[in-house]
Amino acid sequence: MQGAVSGTFFGTGITEMQTGLFRSALILGLLSAVGPFAIDMYLPAMPMIAADLQGTIPQTQATVTSFFLAFGIAQLFYGPWSDQVGRKLPLFTGLTLFLVASIGCALATSIEWLIALRVLQGLGASVVMVLPRAIIRDQHTGTDATRLMALVMLVVSVSPMLAPLAGSGLLAVWGWRSIFWAIAVASMLSLTMVALLQPETLAPQHRVRVDAKALTRGARTLLTSPRFVGLTLIGACGIGGFFIFVNTAAFVYANQYGLTPTQFSLAFAANAVGFFAASQTAAPLGERLGMVNVIRYGTVGYAICAVALMLLVMSGISGLFVLIVGLCLANACFGVVMPSAMVLSLDDHGDIAGLASSLGGTLQMIVAGLIAFASGQFFDGTALPMVSAIAICAVMATLLAMLVLRPNPVAV
Repeated sequence: MQGAVSGTFFGTGITEMQTGLFRSALILGLLSAVGPFAIDMYLPAMPMIAADLQGTIPQTQATVTSFFLAFGIAQLFYGPWSDQVGRKLPLFTGLTLFLVASIGCALATSIEWLIALRVLQGLGASVVMVLPRAIIRDQHTGTDATRLMALVMLVVSVSPMLAPLAGSGLLAVWGWRSIFWAIAVASMLSLTMVALLQPETLAPQHRVRVDAKALTRGARTLLTSPRFVGLTLIGACGIGGFFIFVNTAAFVYANQYGLTPTQFSLAFAANAVGFFAASQTAAPLGERLGMVNVIRYGTVGYAICAVALMLLVMSGISGLFVLIVGLCLANACFGVVMPSAMVLSLDDHGDIAGLASSLGGTLQMIVAGLIAFASGQFFDGTALPMVSAIAICAVMATLLAMLVLRPNPVAV
């Protein structure tokens, strides 16, 4: 009898824990998807925006790069602020700024104004990059945190799979401005969700007063940690590869392969499936192999797939199917790396999780944005510069993993 009761109690505990995990993943995932939604939904419209606002390809790409850079820099502010006041007030502030900027983007009359408003949009959207990671760290560590991070990324995966299709549908019926009106509606829904569903996870007794000395001391601790910096830069290389793809894919698929906005959206979704499907294996693999080994093996696979794709394109084997499959495989390898690297970089810094999350996110976005900007100078509208730049990012990530992470013994 006692065994049956204990078993029932244990089973109920597992169920309650799993329910709480999935509830947190759904809320944090939907919040985290706001930023990618503002990017992915917009991509099919880039050629039309360039024509309508009389912008060049580099100017149109700047509407994406400027968003990313602002998205990264603002994290330096939101993380420390959230360590002092809690997580909810910064969420409200950032999402409100994002809402106002989205409305401004819908009303933009020139490419220069659109670039400026995308900066403001990025400043607001960055709050939903840094704070979900800090919220996860408030509640979990180790493989539990990796599992929750992977579930969050699963929810976020809705964005690259559905947002471009939604964007192309709006584009066909109401034009590119309707995309930003839809993003504004999504930001209002996010504000409602924060108000009604997301609890405060940083108790008052755990809050840290922010001052220049504390920030300097915390930043020095993080920036002198080879593990933190190495894991951050590994993520930056992968994100840089993604930024390169985002900046160039619409033009490559339209110019070289003649795809319509809807066809591009489907191709983009296929490229994203590999990453998000593989991210769900990160926690089980981390438990079996250790998160360090997952990162090392994953970056090696990423480099092999990306370099192989580059060599195929260089040799003239550059059909659309080859490109989609090659990118999907490369993204799948990096899909197991990203959640593991994000969690592992914060594991040793729970007392300054907000600062660590924001500083890591800022470094990743700035480095990735600079990579994308530099690679854009060599872009000629074809696939080769795109896949070559992605391959360079993959090799850099692998070298960093080999340098800063010692392999763990594999559990038997």
